[in-house]
Amino acid sequence: MSSGGVAGGRPPRASTARSASAPAGPLGQSASAPVGLPDLGLGGAAVIVTGAGSGIGAATARHLAASGASVVLVGRRRALLKSVADAITADGGQSLCVPADLAVAASPRHVADACLDRFGRIDGLVNNAAVVRHLSLSEWSVGGFDEHVATNIRAPFFLIQAALPALLKSPVKSVVNISSSSGTLHRTGQSVYGMTKCALDYLTQTLAGELAASGVRVNCIAPGPIDTPIHATWATDLAEAYRWLQSQVPLGRIGSPDEVARWIALLLSPVSSFMTGAIIPLDGGQVIDRE
Repeated sequence: MSSGGVAGGRPPRASTARSASAPAGPLGQSASAPVGLPDLGLGGAAVIVTGAGSGIGAATARHLAASGASVVLVGRRRALLKSVADAITADGGQSLCVPADLAVAASPRHVADACLDRFGRIDGLVNNAAVVRHLSLSEWSVGGFDEHVATNIRAPFFLIQAALPALLKSPVKSVVNISSSSGTLHRTGQSVYGMTKCALDYLTQTLAGELAASGVRVNCIAPGPIDTPIHATWATDLAEAYRWLQSQVPLGRIGSPDEVARWIALLLSPVSSFMTGAIIPLDGGQVIDRE
């Protein structure tokens, strides 16, 4: 799961018709971009996407598959992963479902091995899975705290570690972490979730520096309110939560998963080959200081 909010209906699905004269992907394979979108040079690449069963992760998986990548779909709920995989197959793409709870320490290695076993390579990684609870200090348990740390920061760290040997062999060599505006806003009640997202921002920039000499790029997107199911995990009154979230955005609306997915694909792509260590606020201006 990932950050989200409601934006007034589902955006129209992008066409996945293919052009006959598209440039080759990173493996020299011809795989064109969807009509109306730039070619991202991801044809033949294998990309792991966590939290791929819904929201930002599902939109990202579909977008990458439409761009010619094979996508490893990671999440806790097998049925949701299968639904995304079926949509990718119907559009002519390739995917692999890997049900996994990333709060389990062994899961990152399992996910990387599954990608290598099926596709023989790892070209990109999208660390999107997250858990979120908004509680006061007195309401937190050790179990809930540890689940946030394990899922939101430990799993991305060790997924990058597990994927690194394969990434070093790839012409793409790209990691995109999904943080949140909560890491910047310091909202009351968001102490644990926001703390893990601050840590993910920090991890992005330190690993970008550490891995730059090897050509591995590490970037981050920090979404604001996005129309995803994750809000049902923390809001007691979902309609009121959506109204409140929208009121926090200067652009006056909540974003769609597809808007985030396009940025993720762009950062993964060789089109962004000179960008690393970036943390991009994709939040409709939510983190702007308007006082």
